[in-house]
Amino acid sequence: MLLIVTHSRSGRTQQLADAVVAGAALGTAAEIRVLDAFDAGPDDVLAAGGVILGTPARFGYMSGAMKDFLERIYYPCLDRTRGRPWALFVKGDTDVAGATSSVERIVAGLGWRRALPVLEVVGDIRPEDLEAAGELGGSMAAGLDLGMW
Repeated sequence: MLLIVTHSRSGRTQQLADAVVAGAALGTAAEIRVLDAFDAGPDDVLAAGGVILGTPARFGYMSGAMKDFLERIYYPCLDRTRGRPWALFVKGDTDVAGATSSVERIVAGLGWRRALPVLEVVGDIRPEDLEAAGELGGSMAAGLDLGMW
């Protein structure tokens, strides 16, 4: 199962999430579970073969909802999900570097393995950003199906 955990307040990160989900659905016959960061928990992560995280950049950091999710899953998943493949997409108005690095630090502590490069979108969402989001979802799903991750 591919778990996609996202959070969006303005709807812009959700646009990318929708493209990720659509791409994943084309890339796999397996189950895809999409949850808001406030609704996802350790059991969801433990049941997943791979995880895609999506967050807006907020004040140079990930969203509070994504941080909350990562805090809630950290210790219950710490010794049980090492090597789990993961991917990330981040949407920001002016800068996403802090949000990206904050997620990467926590995920590194979990011992997860990055499957794909981070998709960073700054400013307005362009058609090519939605295409890249679809490719992220499709590649992650296909990689899970093929046992690449």
